[in-house]
Amino acid sequence: MRQIEKTTEQLIAAHQPGYALDRRFYVDPEIYALEIDRIIMRNWIVAGHQSELREPGDFKILRVANESAIIVRGSDNELRAFANVCRHRGSVVCLKNKGSTSKFRCPYHGWTYDIDGNLTAARNMPAEFDRSKFGLVQVSVQTLHGLILVCFCNDPPSTVDARREMAAPMAMFGFENLKVAAFKEYSIAANWKLAIENYMECYHCATAHPDYAKMHTLMLDDVKREKLQERMRQRMNACGLRDLFINGFNARAEPGQLGYSYSRTALFKGYKTGSRDGAPVAPLLGELTDYDGGASDLAIGPFSFFLAYSDHVVCYVFVPVDMDHCRCDIYWLVRDDAREGSDYNVDELTWLWDITTKADKEIIMNNGRGVRSRFYEPGQLSDMESSERSYIEWVLEQLGR
Repeated sequence: MRQIEKTTEQLIAAHQPGYALDRRFYVDPEIYALEIDRIIMRNWIVAGHQSELREPGDFKILRVANESAIIVRGSDNELRAFANVCRHRGSVVCLKNKGSTSKFRCPYHGWTYDIDGNLTAARNMPAEFDRSKFGLVQVSVQTLHGLILVCFCNDPPSTVDARREMAAPMAMFGFENLKVAAFKEYSIAANWKLAIENYMECYHCATAHPDYAKMHTLMLDDVKREKLQERMRQRMNACGLRDLFINGFNARAEPGQLGYSYSRTALFKGYKTGSRDGAPVAPLLGELTDYDGGASDLAIGPFSFFLAYSDHVVCYVFVPVDMDHCRCDIYWLVRDDAREGSDYNVDELTWLWDITTKADKEIIMNNGRGVRSRFYEPGQLSDMESSERSYIEWVLEQLGR
């Protein structure tokens, strides 16, 4: 481990600010092992919304890298998370992705656990065997304004600052009173950092995403975009939105605190939301009374990102699988009282970000193949890749600790 730390330190010292990462950060298994230890297992990741687990016994599984967690509503109605590992000989306990149950029974030797993680049955054990010492191992879990957060370490970053600073923007969209209207997984054959770097910049949007580009203004330069921003700001208050900007992402978060950010950007004229024709696809969120013609970008930690329109929220979660593979989990959230079929149509709700993500998947995989080439050298980032630059700097900072 000391040798790879030394090698990583040398690579970090050699990194040229404003440039892409050295190829070894994407293809070296020892660096990936260091990322597991210092980034992936030590940071909160969004595992869904509290509305998915309403009743005691409701559960879902979150898989991150080589770990798996059972997230379950306990008998006292509190959320808990447990390592999906039997305390007998280590088999995976729960094989279903989600459901409702009164117990978890290991399929190997039948050891059985209740929904609070207690071992309740282990047949043919010695007389001195103490079941109370062999409950499922707890994993860090909490909710943040309705979002379920999971971290696979005992001392995760504090959410105190994020909870306070993000309260106002998340209240505008009624995050705590949303529900998951649709969920899709996208498997991507590329390193996890390439997927997040792609999401962080819109330098590629005009080229790769024509449907996105005709409604979102992020690909414009600052001068052109500011004119549209002003038009949106004039409508915000009347629609129930406040003009907020929170630049507190990971690279700028206080040490030991979860990173976060919030901003709102105007859509092009004629678009009320991110839909096929710009028309509403669901009821207005929270206490909003009308459409201001904007969309908000939020980040909660290093893996989870949100796009909040006035009538729905799209949640992007990038999940490392192994060095060469990651997963993009997307949740489409609407008002909890919205009814499928009358208030929203799933196909129309998911259309934009489904086609956009499929296009991104190809882009990212091509990027992954390219960085493996012996001819790859880190290129200079554009002015439109400033967020990507901040993310790269944060990754290097974490690896260097």
